[in-house]
Amino acid sequence: MTPSAEKTSVRPVEILNRRPRFISHRTSGFTESVIREMTRLAMEKGAINLAQGFPDFSAPEDIKGAAQDAIGADFNQYAITWGAKPFRDAIAAKYRKWYGLDYDPERKSQSAAGLRRG
Repeated sequence: MTPSAEKTSVRPVEILNRRPRFISHRTSGFTESVIREMTRLAMEKGAINLAQGFPDFSAPEDIKGAAQDAIGADFNQYAITWGAKPFRDAIAAKYRKWYGLDYDPERKSQSAAGLRRG
């Protein structure tokens, strides 16, 4: 386990029960993030945490190298919500080849652009 995984989490109820002088009115409505909540619940219940990665193995060297190359090339932004275009294109091509489904990777909905039976 990483050191961050071993830290004791503070429950939202405990935060609300703290003395009021330590609570900002501006942020009093903030709640914990879903990832933090799932991590807290997994730790509490002794469950496997699928909300956040705590791998117990090192990343492969080629993955580390690719990440370093991307950072060096300033390729450091999140993809748009529906995914990077090359990835969407690859998924559409796979579904076309494997399942005979023609999906339009430019559409943001889950519906298929057209179906073909092979």
